[in-house]
Amino acid sequence: MPLAVLVALALDRAFGEPPARCHPVVAMGHYLSFMGRRIAPLVVEAHRRPALSFILGGLAWCLGVVFCGALAVVAAWSITGWPWWAQALALGVLLKPMLSWRMLRDEVRAVETALADSLPAGRERLSWLVSRDVRHLGEAAVRESAIETLAENLNDSVVAPLFWFAVAGFPGAALYRFANTADAMWGYRGERGGRDWTWAGKWAARADDVLSWIPARITAALLAALSPRRHWMELPRHARMTPSPNGGWPMAAMALSLDVRLAKPGVYTLHAAGRCPLRADTERALCLGGRVVLALATTSALATVALAWRNLA
Repeated sequence: MPLAVLVALALDRAFGEPPARCHPVVAMGHYLSFMGRRIAPLVVEAHRRPALSFILGGLAWCLGVVFCGALAVVAAWSITGWPWWAQALALGVLLKPMLSWRMLRDEVRAVETALADSLPAGRERLSWLVSRDVRHLGEAAVRESAIETLAENLNDSVVAPLFWFAVAGFPGAALYRFANTADAMWGYRGERGGRDWTWAGKWAARADDVLSWIPARITAALLAALSPRRHWMELPRHARMTPSPNGGWPMAAMALSLDVRLAKPGVYTLHAAGRCPLRADTERALCLGGRVVLALATTSALATVALAWRNLA
């Protein structure tokens, strides 16, 4: 229901995130944290049970999907008898926690603000957003990481939830949000928090790869279409440079759109011919991301008008 998308985006713009105590994604995180301590072995024991870790990770992921899916189906079913406009409002309220543009925008901007104070402050603020070691990053690397995070999470936190909402309604958005959160918490190669996630998190990582495959390319296409710099032919080559089958698409599209280099040292370099990003480039990246969100809102508004016209005809 496109009106529900408009409601969700309007709520996000006006209020941001709901309180943590009633945020469904926070509840997903509690579940994943609880189960993670039981499926991922301590690093010293990792060599003993790789197959068991993989099986337990898959079972825990599936159990979470069943639980989240059941709650989402019940929530959607409970409003089926309401008037269409009331259903749209209720669905918008339910959908809002599954997406987050305002928080992403504010956090990336906060990194740039902190960086203006000092490099250590910028690193500290960036550590809220990324899992990589930020202690030795220079100013350009901090800015690159923030822009990369903006591009990748534009897909994970906005485009992909709305894509799955369009495909499968509120349950689709909720299941994607769970899968993406599971990947963020479990999908590591190697050690994190004293536990080895090589096999325990593999199921979650692969599931997120599958569910994000189409949305990541939609996000890249939107960024390219809304960029003043035309780079359609270059995009696929750069997008394939990252280990992730999906993350490289929005990040490469952002790098090419801004004509800047984005890199993770020792892993990949996107648009190596680009210049180092400057302070103004962070704001340009935020503006481009905002155009994507506006395009989604405009599309939803036009679809709402078209449906209303058809109902009146």
